[in-house]
Amino acid sequence: MARPVSGVGMAAVLAGSRLLPVLTVASAASAGPLADALAAGGARCAEVTLRTPDAEQVLKTMAAHGALTVGAGTVLTPDQAERAVAAGARFLVSPGFDGEVIDKAQELGVPVVPGVATATELMCALKAGLDTVKLFPAEPLGGTRTLRALAAPFPQARFVPTGGIGPDRLASYLAHPAVLAVGGSWMAADGHLERGEYAEIRRLTAEAVERSAP
Repeated sequence: MARPVSGVGMAAVLAGSRLLPVLTVASAASAGPLADALAAGGARCAEVTLRTPDAEQVLKTMAAHGALTVGAGTVLTPDQAERAVAAGARFLVSPGFDGEVIDKAQELGVPVVPGVATATELMCALKAGLDTVKLFPAEPLGGTRTLRALAAPFPQARFVPTGGIGPDRLASYLAHPAVLAVGGSWMAADGHLERGEYAEIRRLTAEAVERSAP
């Protein structure tokens, strides 16, 4: 069995923020203006997915921005985990449960949030000493109905639902007491970044922050 994560947990990293912008950024040149726009909109944290060739540099630039707590998403291997933390990631997120990634995160002393879609995967995460998981892909899995079904037998678990969630569904997820935060990409979609629409990113972020307020 993996040892429990030492140090700061995911709840402390989020510091009360219930919104997690999920970012897939094609060009490192976008990182600075994107961080500015998110911070101006009131975001306090962000997840940079490791899905593009520039992702590591994007992560490094955004982590150095200072106004955001930045983590790495789509972490699939221990090497990616190590490189992401070296670039400044304060937390790691995976689309699924991988014991080697979790072990590496625990070794590095950073919170890790594995993706789960079933009760079996959730039990594996809890057994590994984790208390926060990513319900993924949340909407295709059945949305809040699936969230309620998984949360009921595991009252110690906290969830970060991500996948297919838009602003119209944000409140319904946040209404469940087991939800720590909600991840979403609508605030800075591919089209916004391609067109340099940072004012729109700021507006959508501010709107989402307002919707996620207690």
